[in-house]
Amino acid sequence: MTGPRRPVRIGVQLQPQHAIYEAIRERAAELDDLGVDILFNWDHFYPLNGDPSGMHFESWTMLAALAEQTRRVELGALVNCNSYRNANLQADMARTIDQISAHGTGRGRFVFGTGSGWFERDYDEYGYEFGTVGQRLDALAHSLPVIEDRWTKLNPPPTRKIPILIGGAGEKKTLRIVAAHADIWHSYSDLPTLERKLAILGEHGRAVGRDVSRIEISAGVLDSIAHRSFQDADELHAMGTTLFTIGLSGPDYDLAVVHDWLAWRDHKNAR
Repeated sequence: MTGPRRPVRIGVQLQPQHAIYEAIRERAAELDDLGVDILFNWDHFYPLNGDPSGMHFESWTMLAALAEQTRRVELGALVNCNSYRNANLQADMARTIDQISAHGTGRGRFVFGTGSGWFERDYDEYGYEFGTVGQRLDALAHSLPVIEDRWTKLNPPPTRKIPILIGGAGEKKTLRIVAAHADIWHSYSDLPTLERKLAILGEHGRAVGRDVSRIEISAGVLDSIAHRSFQDADELHAMGTTLFTIGLSGPDYDLAVVHDWLAWRDHKNAR
């Protein structure tokens, strides 16, 4: 899949777990100053690893605060859970954060990262119907046109076309939703998997009548490539991946690895 040449971008997911909020706020400010391209959290209600009863914070309210405190970095959830909020409400919340993040420039920085949901404890503890994978994906497919339509009706409207990032790699439903709606597709794929998924994404694009080469390819940086040579990242980049996101957990959020990834980004973009 070939498309427009994009610069390499680096994202950092500050996982909102096992940390006091002051630590999250301070690291977000540091990442903004360092030149990270996108700052993510995630949309869960409990830690995903470590102590399951450890400290944890809610995604959207945090994103609004980070939008106010930062100046240049884009921000969003990796990813929002479609099941937890009415589609029209999601659109309004996204527009509001987009407007908050536009202070000083008039151009918002919010990225609408979304997915169908998967963490059953969230559903059980907060009273949502878990259903099946297929039902949750169908709900996401139904919600996205509603969200996009609501953005056209809000006053004031978003400051820009809010980019839609969709996370997930299911070949029958998820990638079809990506082909129809996403500006960014995020997965945790190794090279052979990515090659296969891109071919399937292309098939879905032809089926829905959309040029999927315009979708930015995003990869989560697993430990296997985060703390060693950049050979794997180089290979993913050669396959078309341009957004690489490092996940950091509390309590301390060690940013040392981020410096290495930013240097790699700058080297790639200088070529």
